[in-house]
Amino acid sequence: MKNLQLLFWLQLRLAIVPAVGLVVGSLLALGAWLPARAQAAIELNRHCQISQADASRKEALRRAAFEGNSPQAKGEYEALVAEHARALSQCRASTWPPEQAIWLRLYACDLQPGILEAVLDRIANLGYNQVYTEAFYSGMVLLPQADNPTVWPSVVQTAGYERRDLLAEAIAKASPRGLDTYAWVFTLNFGYTYTLSDQQRRSLAINGQGQDSYTFATNGFSSNAQEVFVDPYSLEAQQNFQVALAKIAERRPQGILFDYVRYPRGTGSYSVASNVSDLWIYGDASRNVLLQRATNAQGLELIRRYISRGGLLSSDLEEVRQLYPNDSEPLWQSRLPSSNGEVASAASLPQLQNDLWRLTVAHAVQGVVDFLTQSGQLAQQQGMRTGAVFFPRGNQAVGDGFDSRLQYWDRFPTWMSWHPMAYGVCGHTGCILDDIRRVMAAAGPQGSQFVKPAIAGTWGQSMRNRPSLENQMQAIHQAIPEINSVSHFAYSWQDPEFDRSRKFCELQ
Repeated sequence: MKNLQLLFWLQLRLAIVPAVGLVVGSLLALGAWLPARAQAAIELNRHCQISQADASRKEALRRAAFEGNSPQAKGEYEALVAEHARALSQCRASTWPPEQAIWLRLYACDLQPGILEAVLDRIANLGYNQVYTEAFYSGMVLLPQADNPTVWPSVVQTAGYERRDLLAEAIAKASPRGLDTYAWVFTLNFGYTYTLSDQQRRSLAINGQGQDSYTFATNGFSSNAQEVFVDPYSLEAQQNFQVALAKIAERRPQGILFDYVRYPRGTGSYSVASNVSDLWIYGDASRNVLLQRATNAQGLELIRRYISRGGLLSSDLEEVRQLYPNDSEPLWQSRLPSSNGEVASAASLPQLQNDLWRLTVAHAVQGVVDFLTQSGQLAQQQGMRTGAVFFPRGNQAVGDGFDSRLQYWDRFPTWMSWHPMAYGVCGHTGCILDDIRRVMAAAGPQGSQFVKPAIAGTWGQSMRNRPSLENQMQAIHQAIPEINSVSHFAYSWQDPEFDRSRKFCELQ
């Protein structure tokens, strides 16, 4: 839309905070406000959400300040924002959970006067005191074009806005509203734009069928065709990501949250990795590191044959023994020498193949864990808190194989916060609680200090067979009261019309 302001005006007259049913009346008419000092103190409900009257008063002042260019309104608006921030801080300090976050995507049109303020006001109105803002997603970075040394394009590409820093502005404007901002970044999912360079495409994850993750997705084998995953062992991919992290950290968010810390989720039979060729370990970088896991020449040769052919032949053992007679048996990391010094024979072939299968799966998993750990350490060196986002069931064994995502979050560093996406859909809260309990059990006695579940839904109503956020929150509090931080996916679900208008408008 060419005129975001007009649509924005109409929407705000319909609902300031739609999730709690706040209908705005004549108070929103431009200039129709009373001085903030003449109003009663801000009152928040049991979810720390603002009242209809206070939301209306704040919105009228915002519009008068930005659309009416009233200095008086601007001063009173800023005073009311500060008053609300104090009330919100007090409420969250005495209300469970003390940390309540929302996942947010920003758009170019949020740079229009007053729009970013409106988004953050609505978030604070709903009782949130943290906002997880996407800073790297879908192959784009939330950096200004004039300060974007990364290999990805900037989200804002409109002429005349090259120096506007949407991420920095969002962080700066969130703080006066009592909101801490965390930068939310896609991790191993580098996006389609990364494939536009032949050199960069060589950093993509590759499976045993010779498909890179982009080809895999475009052929319909991935659950999401927009996801393009890199080989976590690729030094180029690591360096490219580190450049983006460093620039995001310069904006001084309170922390950085790492999402997509995994491999692609396949569809149908591709959703299970049951053969070495299903693993994303065939890129040059990953393959080279895997071969280095051999601890003698026989082990190296068997690993090479195993991944090349997808299995071993009985003749391989004799051939390898003849090639490297000085080795008593094939060895690699995690495989101990035989206690009785027996020579590998055809009878031991099944065990050797099983050992190699376990080695290659562990190698694939370790690449993901190492990439996350390295990235988290870099962020912490910049003074950032860190967290990892994951699916609670992404680390499951499935039959004779494993979930294709190989998201072994139970090996993620515990010096990071863990954000399990408890998005279970079963018509009630049972499956949601099961996922959180599963993570808490793996986290151990200190889990309450770093496990911060993410749930999906809307306030005031069930959605897509999910209970309302109120019901989910109540269930979590009753069943797992030691949890002290919960996030909600996503702001776009709470305010879909406003989200669409911001997403599809044209920045003037």
